[in-house]
Amino acid sequence: MATNRRVSRVAELIKREVSQMLLNGIKDDRVGTGMVSVTDVDVSGDLQHAKIFVSIYGTDEAKAETMAGLKSATGFVRSELGARVRLRRTPEVVFIEDRSIERGTKVLSLLNKLKDERPSTDLLKNDDNDGDEDDGDEFF
Repeated sequence: MATNRRVSRVAELIKREVSQMLLNGIKDDRVGTGMVSVTDVDVSGDLQHAKIFVSIYGTDEAKAETMAGLKSATGFVRSELGARVRLRRTPEVVFIEDRSIERGTKVLSLLNKLKDERPSTDLLKNDDNDGDEDDGDEFF
């Protein structure tokens, strides 16, 4: 078993190399239809499996087409990783679509919508309801 530090270093290295491959290594036209970025890589403790999370910007059709292109390119990606990364065994690669950015954007838009619909109140108003005319800070 590899240490947690080694697993995280290998994951970062795989993330960097796969990002470079997405920019100029994978020749499949389906991968170029949407804007693709690697958001995270999860490597197993024995360094035998790597889940590569990708975020794809575009329509649902473009996303499905890009995922199909990535699935067909897994063999190429694994062989390139074997050539670029010095490991005893190259991990099995699986691409997983990461929709966390979409969910975050949706939550932010809902929060902004609620904020716009809510009546504005002055939160900085000092109302201590103690009956004093003087609202100064008295410590005595």
